[in-house]
Amino acid sequence: MKKFLEGLGVLLLVAGVAGVIRELTGGWFPFMGLTRILTENVGFLEGRELFANVVIAVVGLALAMGASRMVKD
Repeated sequence: MKKFLEGLGVLLLVAGVAGVIRELTGGWFPFMGLTRILTENVGFLEGRELFANVVIAVVGLALAMGASRMVKD
């Protein structure tokens, strides 16, 4: 479970950073379109895509760090 959570955290971190780069460059960085799907199809995130991608990256970092501190079963 520890490795799964670490992997998921790293995936979210990379997706969030890629989304931030995509938003700051005006959309020419199409890597990891996952965050585009998440942020553009949710109504209350309209106009807040950069903030949503930063939150995704921070949650990924927190998940990866928390999982790495878990005691191995």
